[in-house]
Amino acid sequence: NKRKSEYRVSDRAVFYKIGFLKKKEVFVCPVDGKILPISEVNDPVFSQEMMGPGFAVVPTSKVVVAPMDGDVVTVFPTSHAFGIKSKNGIEMIIHIGIDTVELNGKGFKPLVKQGDVVKAGDALVEVDFDVLKSEGKDPTCMIIFPNKEKFSIVKPHSNVTTGQDNIIEFNK
Repeated sequence: NKRKSEYRVSDRAVFYKIGFLKKKEVFVCPVDGKILPISEVNDPVFSQEMMGPGFAVVPTSKVVVAPMDGDVVTVFPTSHAFGIKSKNGIEMIIHIGIDTVELNGKGFKPLVKQGDVVKAGDALVEVDFDVLKSEGKDPTCMIIFPNKEKFSIVKPHSNVTTGQDNIIEFNK
């Protein structure tokens, strides 16, 4: 005869094995600012989702952080974009500014390198947005999901802060 507590432990193991109790993916805002639908970005490559669905934040702070735990799979040589892959396979590109590749790294101070492991909220790059603006570049930060993850913005056009969670919800 099994005790009641033994059933609970084995039931939990079964639920975990088939995915009911998997840890939920933590996703935090990468930068202070105003969150926007990707369709409102001033670049058709992003607004028409040519790179995948995503959202944007018009930044008001200078440090951009990792939105999720994962591996830094790409750091562009100009430090204007970073690729992260989560343990659950969600891939994202954090792209800082529009046409900022043309600055060849001016205004960007990378704080991670390819191969680093990051936690949600770890600093990726320090950005001097005044330099971007003085060079005529739109500072909007885009977070793109190239594998077409489905999600929704919880409160579009609201002010968000670095590290804030519940800014988007992944749809199953």
